[in-house]
Amino acid sequence: MADQQWHVSVIQMDVKIGEPDRNYDEVIHKIEQAVSADPKPDVIVLPEMWNTGYALERIHEIADENGDRTRKLLQELSVMYQVHIVGGSVAIKENERIQNVTYIYNKDGQLAGEYAKIHLFRLMNEHVYLEAGQQLGRFELEGIQCAVIICYDLRFPELTRSLALQGVEVLFVPAQWPHPRLHHWQTLLTARAIENQLYIVACNRVGSSIGADGKVTSFFGHSVVLDPWGDTVANAGEEDIIIQADLSLSLVQEVRGRIPVFQDRKASIYQLTENV
Repeated sequence: MADQQWHVSVIQMDVKIGEPDRNYDEVIHKIEQAVSADPKPDVIVLPEMWNTGYALERIHEIADENGDRTRKLLQELSVMYQVHIVGGSVAIKENERIQNVTYIYNKDGQLAGEYAKIHLFRLMNEHVYLEAGQQLGRFELEGIQCAVIICYDLRFPELTRSLALQGVEVLFVPAQWPHPRLHHWQTLLTARAIENQLYIVACNRVGSSIGADGKVTSFFGHSVVLDPWGDTVANAGEEDIIIQADLSLSLVQEVRGRIPVFQDRKASIYQLTENV
């Protein structure tokens, strides 16, 4: 069987806090830019919370009602450009519940998957304003098993391992990961790729946000695509940019065959404790 190839575009962009209209317009513009590249991407990836940013004090007013605006936009763009879109994540409101949700649309405009962020980041008060998801973010594109986790989820290795054990070969990681934790971002992404022998496509935002308390949070970008060896396929600095990468999807099974960590696991011995 011929190796299946994907060309991926990762949209590393600024997000205007509390300004959904500007952010939706910017996403349309960025996707137009991405699909004009040669070669045209098979998959486009967006960052976390791109519709509102972390305007959590106003989130009940500005979150996307039932996700309707986001889903309509991503569906239209996926069909228009015949591209799969991993829609980063957006703040959505269902009744009085606010969640941080990813929508994935395939090139036929079908909803391939959705995922609500499981682990809420206390340092940004997500746990105060948002409700955690309860389901894994697995989905399929062109027969390839994929999954998405969001930002802080990266710090929980058991989540990614659970996905890998279910056959996931490509993991998407939209984020708003800020300074000063660049070393953590790079190290954890590399570790997740190596230990689970899968591709990682990580999309972080750039720019700065000012919270209601006047505190400035700066985001460093450094979006990256890593192969199943943990080697860098493509990466970015701190600029507003679209990076491109080619994924040779047969490499996942090749690596898993050469170092059979899943076969050599001793799951019956491992003990998981509730507290450290």
